[in-house]
Amino acid sequence: MASSSSSTVAGASGWLRGKVKAVPSGDCLVIMGNSKGDSPPPERTITLSSLIAPRLARRGGVDEPFAWDSREYLRKLCIGKEVTFKVDYTVPSIGREFGSVFLGVKSVSMLVVSEGWARVRETGQQKGEVSPVLADLLRLEEQAKQQCLGRWSKAPGASELSIRNLPPSAIGDPSNLDAMGLLNANKGRAMQGIVEQVRDGSTIRVYLLPEFQFVQVFVAGIQAPSMGRRAAVETTIETEPVSDEPNGEGSAETRPALTSAQRLAASTASSNEVSPDPFGKEAKHFTEIRVLHREVRIVLEGVDKFGNLIGSVYYPEGESAKDLALELVESGLAKYLEWSASMMEEDAKRRLKSAELQAKKNRLRIWTNYVPPATNSKAIHDQNFTGKVVEVVSGDCIIVADDSLPFGSPSAERRVNLSSIRCPKMGNPRRDEKPAPYAREAREFLRTRLIGQQVNVSMEYSRKVGLADGPTTASADSRVMDFGSVFLVSSTKVEADGASTLAIPTVESQHAGVNVGELVVARGFGTVIRHRDFEERSNYYDALLAAESRAIAGRKGIHSAKDPPVMHITDLLTASAKKAKDFLPFLQRVRRMPAIVEYVLSGHRFKLLIPKETCSIAFSFSGVRCPGRDEPFSDEAIALMRRKIMQRDVEIEVETVDRTGTFLGSLWEGKTNVAVTLLEAGLAKLQTSFGSDRIPDAHLLAQAEQSAKRQKLKIWENYVEGEEVSNGSATDSKQKEVLKVVVTEILGGGRFYVQTIEDQRVASIQQQLASLNLQEAPVIGAFNPKKGDIVLAQFSADNSWNRTMLPLVLEMPNIVIWIVNAPRGAVESPEDKFEVFYIDYGNQEIIPYSQLRPLDASVSSAPGLAQLCSLAYIKVPSLNEDFGHEAAEYFSDMTLNSSKELRAVIEDKDASGGKVKGQGTGTVLIVTLIDVEAESSINAAMLKEGLATVEKRKRWDPKEKQIAFENLEKFQAEARLNRLRMWQYGDIQSDDEDTAPPVRKAGGRR
Repeated sequence: MASSSSSTVAGASGWLRGKVKAVPSGDCLVIMGNSKGDSPPPERTITLSSLIAPRLARRGGVDEPFAWDSREYLRKLCIGKEVTFKVDYTVPSIGREFGSVFLGVKSVSMLVVSEGWARVRETGQQKGEVSPVLADLLRLEEQAKQQCLGRWSKAPGASELSIRNLPPSAIGDPSNLDAMGLLNANKGRAMQGIVEQVRDGSTIRVYLLPEFQFVQVFVAGIQAPSMGRRAAVETTIETEPVSDEPNGEGSAETRPALTSAQRLAASTASSNEVSPDPFGKEAKHFTEIRVLHREVRIVLEGVDKFGNLIGSVYYPEGESAKDLALELVESGLAKYLEWSASMMEEDAKRRLKSAELQAKKNRLRIWTNYVPPATNSKAIHDQNFTGKVVEVVSGDCIIVADDSLPFGSPSAERRVNLSSIRCPKMGNPRRDEKPAPYAREAREFLRTRLIGQQVNVSMEYSRKVGLADGPTTASADSRVMDFGSVFLVSSTKVEADGASTLAIPTVESQHAGVNVGELVVARGFGTVIRHRDFEERSNYYDALLAAESRAIAGRKGIHSAKDPPVMHITDLLTASAKKAKDFLPFLQRVRRMPAIVEYVLSGHRFKLLIPKETCSIAFSFSGVRCPGRDEPFSDEAIALMRRKIMQRDVEIEVETVDRTGTFLGSLWEGKTNVAVTLLEAGLAKLQTSFGSDRIPDAHLLAQAEQSAKRQKLKIWENYVEGEEVSNGSATDSKQKEVLKVVVTEILGGGRFYVQTIEDQRVASIQQQLASLNLQEAPVIGAFNPKKGDIVLAQFSADNSWNRTMLPLVLEMPNIVIWIVNAPRGAVESPEDKFEVFYIDYGNQEIIPYSQLRPLDASVSSAPGLAQLCSLAYIKVPSLNEDFGHEAAEYFSDMTLNSSKELRAVIEDKDASGGKVKGQGTGTVLIVTLIDVEAESSINAAMLKEGLATVEKRKRWDPKEKQIAFENLEKFQAEARLNRLRMWQYGDIQSDDEDTAPPVRKAGGRR
């Protein structure tokens, strides 16, 4: 090697400067030049001129006396230090350079000789092959002999004691090394050693002291680039001169002949030469200048399946110790190795993983061309807010009401998923998914600490996930979840929970608080997500990993070896109403019972957990009702209840249970009756029909409602003092349409026609018909009515144009009809018969041609005034069935032949008849017919008289319809009990009658 490229020139006389990289023996140094960039600098091996140190043991041999002590003296004296050196002479036959080395102003050769660790050779093989200071060296050698220093010691047994008792591994027989035994004996304990060789950046060969076990150690948790495969058998740094003659004189040492196996291996290696990986040489040099021939501490972590030792390597730097693996990864000269890192402690793994991520971000060395994988997460910047926790959805998800948004605003509540942690899932009762172990405990842990508390939220990233809870890149079946760190401002409830108090850096200030995510993980209720490279994560990820390590070490929560706690909850919301009624006595044993509000179903209805009875119930306020879903102020009532009592500890007093299995009673949060809060806010109405004597604090509820009325709050904004407002159940559902009607025709089977009184269309039609000339009979041939035409007809009841059947309804001399059927072809005689339907009355008859008159198109376009109706929820026998005529007569007496004022409440509409015209066709209004004067239902009266039956219920009928059925069934039961008409012989039909299969026609040929 050229001296100019290997070191810095000290002067024109050939002196060079460099740093000692290695000390192979007591008289030999490896000196490297100054580094330029990342490339390894040139280096030179210098043997001290005219000195011969004792030889260290070679393969199968033993040390010469004092060989190890001699090497150790020179190693400790020079390793890693700046020196000045000069080549005095070379011996080409062995390829060695001999020179003088100075440590500062002191000659290294003189120091070695003066301490007695080498002997001086007086003459060389050739002239001039001696040290320039030979005379001084001989003088110092003589002094060392006289003082019995070093190898010149005359102490009894000193020479024998200086020879190391080397195990087989140290003299070239690694097969006798018990790697697993060595690991078991020293697991987790720091072992002292000296690195003798660096194979590559992450593999070293070490003498373990004091037994001198010579082992190869793979650095735990990392892998450096490979050094490839050489063409020749790999050689190590020579530990001694190979000549038998002193200091290289004479011929080189004769090596034993290679065996057949060795020749085969050498030829294979030569043919399969592999060049080093990129940055392989740099990684090896990085490790060499830090640990080669230096004292290190080895902590054995494990053994792989091939018996190789895996360990952590620490080297001194000043007063501290450096982790070789971490230094390599931080410099971008090694990558994180998961299988190897799994043997290490969590903190060490975390540091390596974080260092690799940072090296990738900085594109250091082996990561220069690194392309990060696609990720489905996106960072969120500058979205910090404060608010109160409204709901704890699970151990890793909460809902916070943002203080900066208006109360009751739909966007005020923000769902926040805790960054970088995962807790057991709560399951889904609708899909019959039960909570995972510790899921309830995790949620309860947060509920008792966060509900109603002020928190600081720092949003960090969003992530697109699939509906099946897995990462996705598709937009069709995915949703975006927002993640952030949540900090509890008040730490009174978490002082003993093991979480550190951190600060969130913001633009304006720093909000101190306890990291909720760290709190959950530290208690063993969650795990830290192992993010992929470049995937967004919590800004406090290291703290979360540290908390997880503490939880694992303490065997807390999900990390415990114990069986998880089991809690069986009886859900009465999904059970039958009968089962709910069976629980009523248990809930009434004590006057007030503690409960937890699990969910706000509506402003006045909640799902409660009763811990004492281990059941969940549906609970509603007695006598207090809020607007229903999709009605004004419904959302505000729900928002108020969520802010006030959602997941709070409350007390309830159960009074009864309704027919749907909902328990009715009063609820207190602290000392406050929550129903009072609703009424005061104008978001509910008091229902006195429930019976105020049964409601605790009834006077407070009434006062609260009156206060809201006076202030005209919310639902009372249009309230007028003194105006009666119904508190009945009608306020709980959409307002039904009510018509003031008169019955005009009865068809039987519960069907009939009505006209709406005070219909504005009547006057308009009267005015148009009054201007028509109806005296002259139509001319045959000029007026040819056909099926489907709308014309005028003379009603045959009194043989005149005047209406006589219902004079109180329409004083209209003419009747508009719709021709149902007509003779084929042209009209031939005034007596030709036409079947007609009176569209303003609903009756139908056959009349002659002479009683028909044409009608102007402007009048015929107006729709008919008769509306077909059917009695709701009941089944009336038709005219050809038993008691069909009696039912029709009774209904006629109650309506057609009576002057009663009637009102029709439209329950439903049946449009299955389409737009077909004719008696009994078209859209049917399903109504409850009310006798206004008697304040009773005609439908109920038909049942009470035994002239109708209640329709068969369907399980999917809405609640309102179910209530109507229950009321009507009471009247039917009374008729059955009294054996009236249809019930004179007891039950009249089976439950399956309405669904019996149709009669099959007889088979066979005709």
